[in-house]
This record gives sequence, C-alpha cells and structure tokens, in this order.
Amino acid sequence: MYVSYSEVLFMPARLTASAARQNFSDILNRAAYGGERVIVHRGKKPVAAVVPIEDLDLIERLEDEFDVKAALKALKEPGTIPWETVKKKLRL
Repeated sequence: MYVSYSEVLFMPARLTASAARQNFSDILNRAAYGGERVIVHRGKKPVAAVVPIEDLDLIERLEDEFDVKAALKALKEPGTIPWETVKKKLRL
C-alpha cells in the first residue's frame, strides 16, 4: 500500500507499521522538526512510538531521578544482606 504525499501531510498520530515503514523519513522529520509524536501499531495494539529526541531526554532524566530517589530510600532501610546471599540470588 502506497501512501501519497498529501496523506503524509495530514498523517494521524497513529500509523500501522507498514505505513510507518513507507513514510519513515517523513515521520522522522515530523518528530525532529515539528515536535510531533507518532504511535506505530500492529492491528489495534500500539507497539512503538517515534518521538522528538527532547521527549526521550526528558523521559531518561525522569527515570534517573526516580532511580536516585529509590536508591536513597533503600540506603535508609535498616539491615544489610550478606554478599553470599546476593551472589546466590543473582546466580553469580
């Protein structure tokens, strides 16, 4: 199935995987220069998204912040776990 340029201009935020494959460079440009987010789906199930790099940077910063908060919380918990127990659990 070929998607015409006029259809690409009015592309919905959801695309099938095959439509996304056929219009990948346009989708990248829309994300990079237009700040648009495009959800790629198979059937009715969303499987991936093309987002501006700024969105990914924000997600990664938030994940790092959550990780630091979780680590600080864990450090405040009483008690320790012996190294041998950790190695056994991780099968090291």
